[in-house]
Amino acid sequence: MNSQSESAPLTIRSRPRRLRTSPAMRSMVAETNVAPRQLVLPAFVAEGLSEPRPISSMPGVVQHTLDTLRKAAVEAAQVGLGGIMLFGVPEHKDARGTGAVDPHGILTEAIRAVRTEVGGDLLVMSDVCLDEFTDHGHCGVLTPSGLVDNDATVAIYAEMAVLHAEAGAHVVGPSGMMDGQVGAIRDALDAAGLIDTTILAYAAKYTSAFYGPFREAVGSSLTGDRKTYQQDGANVREALREVALDLAEGADIVMVKPALAYLDVIRAVREAVDVPVAAYNISGEYAMVEAAAANGWISREPAIAETLTSIRRAGADIVLTYWAQEWAQSLRDDRRGERERSRVVGSGEPSPPSSRRFDGRTASEAVAT
Repeated sequence: MNSQSESAPLTIRSRPRRLRTSPAMRSMVAETNVAPRQLVLPAFVAEGLSEPRPISSMPGVVQHTLDTLRKAAVEAAQVGLGGIMLFGVPEHKDARGTGAVDPHGILTEAIRAVRTEVGGDLLVMSDVCLDEFTDHGHCGVLTPSGLVDNDATVAIYAEMAVLHAEAGAHVVGPSGMMDGQVGAIRDALDAAGLIDTTILAYAAKYTSAFYGPFREAVGSSLTGDRKTYQQDGANVREALREVALDLAEGADIVMVKPALAYLDVIRAVREAVDVPVAAYNISGEYAMVEAAAANGWISREPAIAETLTSIRRAGADIVLTYWAQEWAQSLRDDRRGERERSRVVGSGEPSPPSSRRFDGRTASEAVAT
């Protein structure tokens, strides 16, 4: 009897591994990519700063001055990002968040400055919410009993959105999860003749433990929670209802926030609507990767690649992420390196080494996997 080593080779006609044999093959058949045009950079600008202020829980992220924000916006446009989402941090807050509707407030001035700097080369997006501006930290004004007054808050959002659009925002992003906010904003924009201003609705925004670093970033004074207006993490059908309501009120793009703990919601929304779907890769998700990488527990760049790819794979057309600039710059550097290697090889000179950052690959290879 023949031994196993002498037996005929197996007849295996379908070998999926053939499509994984090389970076070129894997790139050609990749189903998901993460392109710079699909990324939006969230950016914080604080009033009264003479230099950027680091955010301790978000290594590499800062509160900008107006000057450094302008520079960041120009750099974002240069690497081909889709947009920049602006958050303002005022020096003084009050119960009604009056700084949010100040024509010369920090957020309005930031919108004006960035739009002047980049024009139409980068979409200027603005956060329409009161939490950065209220001394109690809630996303709206409060009733005498301490509850968020939905309708009074919506009226302020509408005023705020018009102010932002007039200052130069291409896109306004109501993020407070107030009932009727999108419809009120759409009506106010149209009445002001701002019919081309896009509404990016935070349609499914969940109460989350992963917002902690963001609260440091905007100097939030919140005590308690936002469970009476942000969504319960147990619910998906409710998210679809919220999305449908926002679309009926005139939303152009709908967003799910956070991203990683809600990939199933992103997928459900993607399958339910025919408009662009965005997702926010939020501060806590960023901080977890950065902290684990800093401790040597994970490999940083592959973790970033895997994170962004998972959000895109779930169905997000647009991803807000604090890694947007780094990711796009890595792609740009890789393209330059490939051109240089092609030039050197063509001349017969020794080829310089490739820059490998994402899972042992260049960012150009990682972008499509």
